[in-house]
Amino acid sequence: MSVETVRMSSKGQVVIPQDVREELQVEEGTVFAIVGNRDTIILKKILTPSKEELIKGLELFAKKSKIKLQSKGVTEKNLQAK
Repeated sequence: MSVETVRMSSKGQVVIPQDVREELQVEEGTVFAIVGNRDTIILKKILTPSKEELIKGLELFAKKSKIKLQSKGVTEKNLQAK
């Protein structure tokens, strides 16, 4: 764990030191959640899934949903728009 001191610019910008960026494997475009409370600011790196991970997750969701609907007696014909 690295501890560094930084100074905020007049525009409210703070630079994350290079050794911290390398340790956390963050690069340009990384998304962070920011939480502030009293005298503490926390940056939490938000992991965004890849396209492949999203597709895999959606396929798994569809498969589980289909099984659940079938167990309740719902068929594709029941779901077709009229």
